[in-house]
Amino acid sequence: MHPIIENLQKISSHIPDAIKLIAVSKLKPIEDIHVAYNSGHRYFGENKAMEIKAKWEALPKDIEWHFIGHLQTNKVKYIAPFVHLIHSVDSMKLLQEINRQGLKNNRTIDCLLQFYIATEETKFGFSPDEAAELLESENFQSMKNIHICGVMGMATYTENKTLIRQEFKTLYTYFSELKNKYFYNTQYFKEISMGMTNDFYIAMEEGSTIVRIGSAIFGERNHITT
Repeated sequence: MHPIIENLQKISSHIPDAIKLIAVSKLKPIEDIHVAYNSGHRYFGENKAMEIKAKWEALPKDIEWHFIGHLQTNKVKYIAPFVHLIHSVDSMKLLQEINRQGLKNNRTIDCLLQFYIATEETKFGFSPDEAAELLESENFQSMKNIHICGVMGMATYTENKTLIRQEFKTLYTYFSELKNKYFYNTQYFKEISMGMTNDFYIAMEEGSTIVRIGSAIFGERNHITT
């Protein structure tokens, strides 16, 4: 059995059906995605706009593509025609551009608000006050081509499981507060994207509905800056 298939089966056996497993294929060749696809997997995540666009063009169209990285506004146009879910909305400017490109492509684009929950300064995301300001703004109220479907966050990269758990608890609290205040009648506001290769077990225990796993499926990747 191919190692990618073996890894997928092993990880999937520990993830309940109610939780979606995103196979993070960034920097991995199309051949590796084909292996996972041919085993039956359909959910893949990428963090570079041009890379996900190229892979979308080359691979079967029933793949559900998730954009999980920091997204620049000038790159939204490349993924707007096909992306299933943008996990990483971290500014009003970006959300406005997603809405504009959704209108241009005659579709409503599903998004998650990314929250800053880690102790690392390199992470992106809203604070609760910033998210509230966005959701209460006239700009947001006028957007007809986006759906806010939930929240996303990245825990601190650390061996400290207590800290990771607390950060995931914080994100779950943010989700609950937004749901109760802004989205209580909205069925599509239901996603909590948290948990990666090193911490997805904790994330699932703390309420995650989407986990993003890369190296545990595809193996370690070469980090090439482009």
